[in-house]
Amino acid sequence: MSKSNNYLAIIEKIFFSHYQVGMREFEFNRTEIAVMAAELGIDIPKNVGDVIYSVRYRIDLPEKISSTAEPGHEWIISGVKRAGYKFHQVKMNRVVPRDDLVTIKIPDATPEIIERYSLSDEQALLAKVRYNRLIDTFLGITASSLQNHLRTTVKGVGQIEIDEIYVAVDKYGRQFVIPVQAKGGNDKHAVVQTKQDILCCAEKFPQLICKAVSAQFMANNKIAMFELVVQDDEVKIVDEKHYLLVSASSITDGDIVQYSQLAKP
Repeated sequence: MSKSNNYLAIIEKIFFSHYQVGMREFEFNRTEIAVMAAELGIDIPKNVGDVIYSVRYRIDLPEKISSTAEPGHEWIISGVKRAGYKFHQVKMNRVVPRDDLVTIKIPDATPEIIERYSLSDEQALLAKVRYNRLIDTFLGITASSLQNHLRTTVKGVGQIEIDEIYVAVDKYGRQFVIPVQAKGGNDKHAVVQTKQDILCCAEKFPQLICKAVSAQFMANNKIAMFELVVQDDEVKIVDEKHYLLVSASSITDGDIVQYSQLAKP
């Protein structure tokens, strides 16, 4: 079987070793991944954490699991302690770029050598956001990258990873922390990651204002930027903009006039 099918088989076996009809949540331990893989005759994944990451963000849960959720709900996996996880049901919601927003052209400042050697959609997207200062443009503040792929632990959640984290200041001197998710390829947005990012920032940077951001590749090389919050276990969109990185000569006088009109109150 493919790696994805192996992961799904392991997760399905873990799920039904705990699940009983009517359950809305239950916990399981990281060690169960290796145990279930052995019982299934599957090679134990070298990186057992990749099993959880994949079913959170890259591949859908098996239909056999999804069909047990209440109408309008879906199962997600959250961290609950250093080596533990929890299956629980939340209202079904998706962060998907709108198709009725204007595309804003931005002069592309991505170094050509980065374009040539970027190894993944996620890394390419993070680089484009960083070199083109799209966090600054989108949020209207001056932001600096603090660290990418920040791995840390959060009380009551366990180990998490933030794709990139920025700190920023605005014209009033207010300071911000900005956890950024990068979504490219087959990755999908998940409420659990936004929630964990916000909890992490509240714990590690309690004095800073948190603004959670997601960047997603769209068709035709567009980049969708979202500011997100979590309300009642659902991801809500505070703001959304679509950008297209182009050569400076590709931005016409008509584009500039249009953008000036967009900015009017």
